[in-house]
Amino acid sequence: MCIDVCRAYADPIPPLSSLDASYSGLLVLGGSMDADSDDAHPWLAVTRERIAQAAEAGIPTLGICLGHQLAAMALGGTVERSPFGLTVGVHQVTWEPEVLFDPLMRLLAGDDRALHWHRDVVGELPEGAVKLAGSIDGQVQAARFAPTVWGVQFHPEVDAAAVAVWANESVDELEQIGRSVDDVVATATFAENELIKTWQPLAFGFARLVRERAAAVAPGGTRGGVIPTPRPWSA
Repeated sequence: MCIDVCRAYADPIPPLSSLDASYSGLLVLGGSMDADSDDAHPWLAVTRERIAQAAEAGIPTLGICLGHQLAAMALGGTVERSPFGLTVGVHQVTWEPEVLFDPLMRLLAGDDRALHWHRDVVGELPEGAVKLAGSIDGQVQAARFAPTVWGVQFHPEVDAAAVAVWANESVDELEQIGRSVDDVVATATFAENELIKTWQPLAFGFARLVRERAAAVAPGGTRGGVIPTPRPWSA
């Protein structure tokens, strides 16, 4: 599987025609800006547009943290400031029963921990969206926003080295919530192996959906060019 990286703040975002013809999946990662700060970051609006277009085209899409929030907004949901302020560290994620039938996250149906670094959260879900996981305070931690669009508020992709970079760039913010660089990094380091084991199935599952779509739309594909709708799990 080949991956093209588009730094939306610096690189041209591919048009839908290119996305649909050249790519079989869309992964939207995080960032420190607010999901609706379009004036300062015009590429946010374009990213939301691409997510909506990918949903319409049936392209498997996964949003992480900011990407999760952008996906919610793109499809009609809302994003708001968390009443609990900045959330940093390794915290519990509790899966909803609906996850057992989800084509991407069905193998994650347990009480798991995840790495968090955010101050905004999804407020209202888009119409037809399914909440797949939440936190103890009721915030949406994972959702299926459309048949081929998912989002997670936490960071399954981040290791302790990345956390160290973020922490050293956020000393004042951490002090405001009673945390230090050392304790945040230590927590991430201690949990790193656990988090890798927990979230690898998410990466593998998304890669599977991307490959299925690639096979469906390839010339001479075994599915005759019909784009598959991810199938729900059945025992």
